[in-house]
Amino acid sequence: MPDQSVSDLIDLVRAELATPVDPRAAAMAAAIAAQYPGSARAVLFYGSCLRESELDGLMLDFYLIVSDYGDAYPKRWMAAANRLIPPNVFPFQSDGLIAKYAVLSEGDFHRLNGTETRNVSVWARFAQPSRLVWAVDDTARDRAVAAVARAAPTLLAAAGRVDGEAPLDWWRRAFSLTYSVELRAERTSRAQSVVDADAERYARFSLPAIAAIPADARGGGWARRRLEGKALSIARLAKASLTYAGGIDYLAWKINRHAGTKIEIKPWQRRWPLVAALTLVPRLMKSGAIR
Repeated sequence: MPDQSVSDLIDLVRAELATPVDPRAAAMAAAIAAQYPGSARAVLFYGSCLRESELDGLMLDFYLIVSDYGDAYPKRWMAAANRLIPPNVFPFQSDGLIAKYAVLSEGDFHRLNGTETRNVSVWARFAQPSRLVWAVDDTARDRAVAAVARAAPTLLAAAGRVDGEAPLDWWRRAFSLTYSVELRAERTSRAQSVVDADAERYARFSLPAIAAIPADARGGGWARRRLEGKALSIARLAKASLTYAGGIDYLAWKINRHAGTKIEIKPWQRRWPLVAALTLVPRLMKSGAIR
């Protein structure tokens, strides 16, 4: 049985995940799951689109949770890629909307939301609001809730508390640290705006999340996290050139949207997306368009 602090946090997460979403987003989640019969377990909707009332023209973000990578893919190399450098990411279109979805197994989703990994990419996202928009059954729903409930304590534990620091400032500093680990096109103020856009939510989650921090959790190690995180981001971009149709165009679109740049992809870059990604990223880092 989980202790009371964890139970309180799980209750908060369960209620948040159950918040209704735009019916078109829910329909898209179901359509994504339908592509993986027998292996799809849950679909979560996350990201800035949760705060938008008009979804047309936006890129929606989903996580598809599957039972096992071997069951999810007919091609063994795709399963191996997902297992080696999780997640695999794919584009999707439905009912006039566009999206991308990342694929993780139930085991990886649980692990990557916890303190046992230095990889920030999953727990930094799911410490923020998200919605569980599709689940194959109650067991899958409960496992998704339990995994997401690990994210906020992991985020706060990784940042470590500063004496006298207010809870909301702890959240802001923690997100700022995670933004420094990955290749990001967003402006430096984005980490603070994540909290300020829904300060009441973070205030409500603060005490349960702090109380649920595992006793053996360790913070710090951010120099190592940055080194590993940047390298992992580049590896994911390289992998996406093989698994994500139009990935180089998406990369340019996202950087232009968040950094105010005007990158235009040339025909040769579409023919050779891996080479394009590996040459484009260093130039953008040097110019400051991504960090």
